[in-house]
Amino acid sequence: MKVLVATEKPFAKKAVDGIREIIETAGCELALLEKYTDKAQLLEAVADAEALIIRSDKVTSEVIAAAKNLKIVVRAGAGYDNVDLAAATERGIVVMNTPGQNSNAVAELALSFMIYMSRNRFTPGTGREIQGKTLGIHAYGNVGKLVGRKGKALGMNVIAFDPFITDPAVFEADGVKAVSSIEELYAQSDFLSLHIPATPETKKSIGRKLLTSMPKGAVLVNTARKEVIDEAGLAEALQEREDLKYITDIAAETQAELNEKFGNRVFATPKKMGAETAEANINAGLAAARQVVGYLKEGITRFQVNK
Repeated sequence: MKVLVATEKPFAKKAVDGIREIIETAGCELALLEKYTDKAQLLEAVADAEALIIRSDKVTSEVIAAAKNLKIVVRAGAGYDNVDLAAATERGIVVMNTPGQNSNAVAELALSFMIYMSRNRFTPGTGREIQGKTLGIHAYGNVGKLVGRKGKALGMNVIAFDPFITDPAVFEADGVKAVSSIEELYAQSDFLSLHIPATPETKKSIGRKLLTSMPKGAVLVNTARKEVIDEAGLAEALQEREDLKYITDIAAETQAELNEKFGNRVFATPKKMGAETAEANINAGLAAARQVVGYLKEGITRFQVNK
């Protein structure tokens, strides 16, 4: 059975070596397509693959159509909106992610963003401390939990909202207060850490109304997806409230305009940085390889996202 690792931006060598060991020990063949520059290269490479491991690479309906033998796609990371789930499901192809493997890297980045903006992006002038401030967490999954725990360790008051968690003990175990609505969450948060996925329900859901309800000097931190932000509403909120700030590792479509208009109150990393640590790179790659083997050899579908 052939397993293809297709990565425009390759895994670290240590991760590739580990993936190879896992795949070949299981009696499978490993093929690498790294730093490819044309979709045609991916279409050719995937033609005879039974399993595909990717990072942020796009698995479109065209890719799926070209992969006649494909049984499973594993996205090494939490988000999977770069895979056409409908096309995969129609073909009976299992799609998985690797939840939790990048979580600590993203959580550390979110906290560093808060400090960076609190200190005026390290430009001269008086900043403020995050200790004693209220940290709101929108979605209390793997990353949200770690952000909450780290925030508590730094002396922050942590609140959270997640409509899919009905047991208050989940929040109480971390010393986090659950609030009953999104509106309540934003209205109380000096720092709001955003961790919702991009779905039809969440796209453009964060806009002017929520942002202008936040306390004076509030900072919205987005390490989730740019699509969940209503960019027009964000611009309106920043215009209306000169004390608000926005920082993200997924640049907005209108990022150049936001930078020009609002200066140091907005910041976006040059590319998505949440999982860009050596540890996360290795963890996600090895997890993806293990999940491929588990499915091909034993039919394990624990992290399937297109059930």
